[in-house]
Amino acid sequence: MEPGVREYLLRIVNTLALGLLWMALNSTAGIMYDLAFVHEHITAGNIIFYIWFAGSTTAYLWYVIHLWSKPIDFEE
Repeated sequence: MEPGVREYLLRIVNTLALGLLWMALNSTAGIMYDLAFVHEHITAGNIIFYIWFAGSTTAYLWYVIHLWSKPIDFEE
């Protein structure tokens, strides 16, 4: 396999794998552990979850933009 194509496919796999991991972690914490829903009043768990959610979303988007902004050299 050519190095440029291999690098392109690795970027796709890394983006998808990290995105699925991010979604699984946030879905588990938010839905299964009931941290995403405010019932009677806002709890410390809700606040921590939403701070984590905003921070991890920012970090994931920064990683993906940084990963895909590097040029791929298809001619080797």
